[in-house]
Amino acid sequence: MRYYRPLVQTDAARPVDALPLAGGWAWFTLAEEFGRDAPPRLLRAADLPEEVRAKLTAPRPALAGLSLDRPRIMGILNVTPDSFSDGGRFADPQAALAHGRALAAGADILDIGGESTRPGSAAVPEADEIARTAPVIAALRAAGVATPISIDTRKATVARAALAAGADMLNDVAALGFDPALAGVVAGAGVPVCLMHAQGDPATMQDDPRYDDVLLDVYDFLAARIAAAEEAGIPRARIVVDPGIGFGKTVAHNLALIRGLSLFHGLGCPILLGASRKRFIGALGGAERADRRGPGSLAVALAGIAQGVQILRVHDVAETRQAMRLDGALKEYGEAG
Repeated sequence: MRYYRPLVQTDAARPVDALPLAGGWAWFTLAEEFGRDAPPRLLRAADLPEEVRAKLTAPRPALAGLSLDRPRIMGILNVTPDSFSDGGRFADPQAALAHGRALAAGADILDIGGESTRPGSAAVPEADEIARTAPVIAALRAAGVATPISIDTRKATVARAALAAGADMLNDVAALGFDPALAGVVAGAGVPVCLMHAQGDPATMQDDPRYDDVLLDVYDFLAARIAAAEEAGIPRARIVVDPGIGFGKTVAHNLALIRGLSLFHGLGCPILLGASRKRFIGALGGAERADRRGPGSLAVALAGIAQGVQILRVHDVAETRQAMRLDGALKEYGEAG
């Protein structure tokens, strides 16, 4: 099998033979072709196979009513007592509502989760997860928050309750592989879903993760999960992919995935990057505490935008919005805030 990674650029001085990347702000004139058993070589964009070129260039459909011709921010709202990033600060429903309303002022999407998936975490009973998430979603809607809401769950019953409360999409760290009933819920509701790669369960995923080639292994996994979702009745137009930074990966694995992010455009789906405050940022940036990893998180977010990533899942929404405004002004991709 051959893989194709566009060499992405964002400069305003755009050659006449440049092709748009996923209908967005970035473009490319060259792509790297490589495989598991062959050395890489560069191809002109015009010489790519027609099917590959179509997937790399086609505009991505709107997501929950949001166009993806510019980067979007997904703000994280963890309503768990044991979140790695905020230590349960928003487990109280009123605190969660207040923080959700604050995030909605700058985020394009809110991602609400009631089960911690940090390394070493244990599964949460479905009833507890529903009790943590559905009332907060309903309260946000009752408060007039119209921002699209994503429910971060692996479980069908939790997804049903969240959708009934007003959620608009699903974010599944198990890529519909944990609960066999979840794909049917998504298909039946006609909502978008984000399929994320993870190696192993959260309880054990950081126990010596290994890959033959992390970039290609993750790509193949996501391609297979997209195919499974389509078979379950979920069209590719409603699928987002996430390489799963920090989920069963070493520092070296995470860096390889971030450097190679543009490869995933070849799946023909929007890309979500969720690296905010992850442990590798602390390891490389010298920040042991998760809440001190904001500057490193911004660096990774901008690196993602430079490779055409459409959705940034972040804790620090206001800071990310400010960075995007400056980045958009410099690169002229129209980040309007």
